[in-house]
Formats: sequence, C-alpha cells, structure tokens
Amino acid sequence: MAKTEKPQEAEPKTKRSKLPLLLGLMLGCVLGGGGFYATWTGLILGPKEVAETAGPAPGALPDIAFLPVDSVVISLGPASSSRHLRFTAQLEVANPHAAEVAAVMPRILDVLNSYLRAVSISELEEPSSMARLRAQMLRRVQIVTGEGRVRDLLVTEFVLN
Repeated sequence: MAKTEKPQEAEPKTKRSKLPLLLGLMLGCVLGGGGFYATWTGLILGPKEVAETAGPAPGALPDIAFLPVDSVVISLGPASSSRHLRFTAQLEVANPHAAEVAAVMPRILDVLNSYLRAVSISELEEPSSMARLRAQMLRRVQIVTGEGRVRDLLVTEFVLN
C-alpha cells in the first residue's frame, strides 16, 4: 500500500536570451557617444551658452597700495613663557592717500607699540585672539590716519619667542 512515487523528471531549463542585455549595452554606448559628440562640437552648450554659465568676468582690482609698517619688538617681561613679541604688518591704503599715510607712519608705529605693550600676555599667547587684536590695531590706525584712508591691516609677522 505504500506506493512509491517516481520522481518526476525535471523539465530542462531554457536558457535566457542575452539579446536584451546586449541591445541595452549597445544602445547606451551609442547614446553616450552621441551626447559626447554633440557637446564636443558645440551643438549642445555652444559658445554662447558656455559663456553664460561661466559667470561675469572679474572686474579691475581696486586702486590700492600697500605700505609696510616697520617691525616692532616688544619685551614681554618675566611672567611670560616667551621673552619678546616681533610684530610686522602692511597697511592697505587707498592709492590717492598713500603719501598722506606714509607721512604719519611714526605716529602709527607709536600707536601700535603702545597698544601691544598694554595687551596682557595671556591674550598675546592665545591663538584665537589674533582677529580681535588685528581689529583693535586697525581701528587705532584709522583714528590716527583719518577715516577712509586705511582699508585694512595685514599682519605679516607675529612671533612670540
């Protein structure tokens, strides 16, 4: 009564055709090559369209001059881990006012020297205080030279040794 069932013979699997895959690859290559050719020859994004996407041409540089400020060496005293501060800068000046600012350079040096001597040693040694020190010195220089003459103070050397 026990029937033994014969395993049914498996139907042979049919191989899937690779034709759709090959057609897809060929179509992708043809379309990619056509897009490259159209862009390269200027049919798409021609010279006029490329110029529009490049943005405006840069304008002329402002009429400025840079005046060097002599180096200032300040002794820091025994409480500091460093012994001296060496400070050098450049002043960005409107070119028509360059001669006027150069004429008051001794007064600018005096103001910078006085300010740097008054700053606490901990502030000088803190790396994040450079922006605040620079802004304070620029404001003092602008007061000495008059408004509109000095545009910026560029610190070129700030060495604690």
